[in-house]
Order: sequence, then C-alpha cells, then structure tokens
Amino acid sequence: MTKYALPRLDFGSDLVAALFEVERLRSDIGSGDIPIDTYVELHQLFDTVMSVISARIEGNHTTVYDALDQIGQSTPTDSLREIRNIATTARFIDTIDPSEPLTHSFIRELHSRTVNGLIREGDPNPGSYREVDVAITNSLHTPPSWVLVHAEMTELLDFANAHRPPHEQMLQVALAHHRFVWVHPFRNGNGRVSRLFTYAMLRRTIFASGGHSSLNPTAVFGNDREAYIAALEAADDLSEQGTTTWVSFFARGIRDDLARLVTFERNDYVSNELIRPALASLQRDGLISTEEEAALNRVASLGVVKAGDLQDALPGSPSARSRAIGSLITRGLLTQADEGPRFYRLVLSSGPLAPRVVRRLDALGYLPRMLSED
Repeated sequence: MTKYALPRLDFGSDLVAALFEVERLRSDIGSGDIPIDTYVELHQLFDTVMSVISARIEGNHTTVYDALDQIGQSTPTDSLREIRNIATTARFIDTIDPSEPLTHSFIRELHSRTVNGLIREGDPNPGSYREVDVAITNSLHTPPSWVLVHAEMTELLDFANAHRPPHEQMLQVALAHHRFVWVHPFRNGNGRVSRLFTYAMLRRTIFASGGHSSLNPTAVFGNDREAYIAALEAADDLSEQGTTTWVSFFARGIRDDLARLVTFERNDYVSNELIRPALASLQRDGLISTEEEAALNRVASLGVVKAGDLQDALPGSPSARSRAIGSLITRGLLTQADEGPRFYRLVLSSGPLAPRVVRRLDALGYLPRMLSED
C-alpha cells in the first residue's frame, strides 16, 4: 500500500457501516432550529472541552472544570496556558475560509500558537519544522529524517487539499491525521497540532455544507486515550490492514460526534436538557433568583432578546429591568449580542453556566470518558 492510498473497503465491514452512518448524519447538519448565538456558545464550550482532552493526551491533568474556571486568568499556570493555547488556536481556525487550501505556513502558524509561551510542552523553535532527528517516546515508529520533513509535509498537504467525492472524505481526513503524526514535523507539539489540523480538514470536508455547524471532534480522541494511541500505532507500518484499523476507529468517533451535533442543533433539546437544568441548579444554590432564572430561560428559548422581551420575567420599570440585566451581565450570565448594544444573549462557554452545562453533558452521556470523572 502506498502512503496515501485509501484503504480498500469490505462492504460487510464495520467501517463501511460507520461511513454510511456518517453520510446519513451529515445530511442532517444545519437542519436544526437552534439560534446561531446559542450554537456559537456551545461551539466555544466544546473548544475548551476538546482543548482539555488534547492536552490530557499529552499528560496535562487539569480538569475541565478547573480549565473553565481559570482559563481566562491573566497569569495562567503552564498547564492552563497549554489548554488556552489550543482553544484559541481552534478559534483562529474558525476565522479561516475553509475553502482556502491548507499550506505550510498555516501548519507552522498552528504550531506557533499552540506551543507559544509553554515550558513543559513547549518547543525551542515555535512555528518551525524540526531540524533534528527525533524519536517518539514509547513508540516503535521512527519518524523520517529532518531533511525529509518539508518534502513529506508537501506530500501530505497535496493529499489533504485534493478534492475527493463525499464518500471518500472521511477516509481522507483520517489518513491525513495519521500521516501527520507519522511525519512528526515538529520537535514537540505534534499531537496537539495534528488534532487542530484534523479540525481544519473537517471544516473543509465533512462540515463544509453546514456553515457554522462545524464542531471540534471529542469522541475520536477523548473516549479512550489508550485505544486512540493503539489505533494510530497500528497504522505506523503503512500497511492496508493497519491503516484500516485506524480509519475504522476514526470513523466511529466522527459518527458519534455527528450524532451529538445533530442533537445539539435542536433548540428544544438544548434548552430543556442542557440550559434549563443548569439554570435550575444555579437557582437552587442561591446564585440567581427565581425571576432571573425565568429571564434566562426566556433568553435560552429566543437566542437573542431585547430588554422588552424580558418584561414578564423581570417586571417593573424599564430602568429596574435595565439594572437587572446589567447585574446578569456583570455576573457573566448574559452578554451583548452582535445585533446591537441593546440586544443580549446567554453566556454558555464561560462564567457560572459553563461548568453546569458540562455537568449536564456528563449526566446525558455526552462527555468523553477521558473527562467523565473530572
């Protein structure tokens, strides 16, 4: 099998079944009724969850709750900075037109942003391909000599940028992820950058028709670290059997992420199963009043509100309602929406609601196993 040949498919295999399910789910992307502002907040929350997973694979033991509580600190610890770097790099990827080709400069930019300012998991040359030969700890695979890295990455990028029909795109993304790790183009940070690179590829392929609906994968990498590493290592000999093992593992994870994504595009599900229970727990703990809970549930239903939309939940004069809204903003529960200075939306990706939404995700079985005991 050549390095970038797609594996042949056995139509009775679990891989083919997973690929069919991916295609079925992909057709549902973008069909939900969730307000865009609510979905963007969930998207950013999952950026943090994925960043904790990616860092944990490399030995960072920060919990998702600690990350949500402390990631915005002005002087974060090295462990928190690692997670913040991954999250902000994922959001940088979101600013890139997914139709643009992936380039060497883009890959090096991902690396520079990912290892920036790190001590334990940094790199002596951020944003530069390695200029030394390396070995991978606890792995039988020896990456190519540094003199071949640029050529190897050119071949990888040519493969990643090639137009493929939809039924081959999952195989393409999975193969590119493994071959990136196989090349090991940087001295450190390869795993984290490979997962970000994979997210960028998914935006170009699987999620290309879904607009804002792209979601950073968590099931592929976060359900079982040992299984993830073992599946990658199975493909290190570049054999068809090993490559098929890895691609099958990857496809099952993306299938699970797509199923979650389609569910989270339904506003009734997000409101009733995630946001309302999270708000109820804030009210039980005395962190918000009954009136504030009702107002925030109203925001959850509508996505974006004006002050007048909250009149029933926050009765009284307009000035009293403005003060109540100001208090919710100060406490990190509401923020100004893009529609204008008098429009408001919920904050789900940080602040008091974020850890409670994550607890609901865990209770509903959506939190990857790697984080489920945090």
